[in-house]
Amino acid sequence: MKIGFLACPGTLTGSPVRRADAFEHDQQVAALRGAMEPAGMELVEMDWRRPVQDFAGMQLVLLGTVWDYQDSKDAFLGQLDRLEQAGIILCNSAGIVRWNIDKSYLRELTDAGAPTIPTLWPEAPSSSDVEAAFAHFACDTVVVKRRVGAGAEGQFIFSRGDAALAGWTMDRPAMIQPFLPAITTEGEYSFIFIDGELSHCVLKTAAAGDYRIQSVYGGREEAFCPDAADRAAASAIIAALPFPTPLYARVDMVRGANGALALMEAEMIEPYLYPLQGPHMGEQVVKAIMRQLGSMAPEDRPLTTGP
Repeated sequence: MKIGFLACPGTLTGSPVRRADAFEHDQQVAALRGAMEPAGMELVEMDWRRPVQDFAGMQLVLLGTVWDYQDSKDAFLGQLDRLEQAGIILCNSAGIVRWNIDKSYLRELTDAGAPTIPTLWPEAPSSSDVEAAFAHFACDTVVVKRRVGAGAEGQFIFSRGDAALAGWTMDRPAMIQPFLPAITTEGEYSFIFIDGELSHCVLKTAAAGDYRIQSVYGGREEAFCPDAADRAAASAIIAALPFPTPLYARVDMVRGANGALALMEAEMIEPYLYPLQGPHMGEQVVKAIMRQLGSMAPEDRPLTTGP
């Protein structure tokens, strides 16, 4: 049984233009492949831009490490639609991706009662929006993020009086949030869910003098065991999702001033799942795939030949 794993030139094995963090792709592929082979599954790395006919024979396709989708949003969504129209199961589905691709989904989760960070949503922010955010949040430092983005790309942090604010603009929809000090004093927590069940948890900390926790910026990660309150906070995010349980999800949270965890992002497109901190992640994904395929009636199963 062939299972596709979507990637991009920056992550694909053997690509001449691999990213500095492509080792995370290697770790995730190794964990999945090691669990799939005993189950009779073959994991096949695929550039997400490949023609749909190249996916013939694949039972299911994982979105994997498509870490450049944000630069080609419409093309990416169009490709997912074509794959599903060809009868291929996507995990996660194109519908989930459409909901998750713009961080305005946080508004919906807030309305559903999920613990989130207060946020302003300017369409094309300028320095005046940032100045207004200082007053709105009664804080001295804010973070500006793209609404469609990955990692910390295109992210800005501003404090009151920053010279860099003079004339600053962003040419796309954004979100502005108060900077939470816990991101540097405590770190960011990632809760990895497979088929709705909590698999493992990771504490990510930034390098000295930085606030970004991604490995490419020197961030570090370690496994941790959450207490009941933190586990419940993360599980509440999954329960609040407005669609059936995704095959995988990573809930990223940071501690607020009240001592409780607040949601930063719920990643259901191409999150790194930290296989080194979750040694059973591969087996859990395989079981979830088998449940997904086994729950389908024969007439609904994906095509195994043809485009």
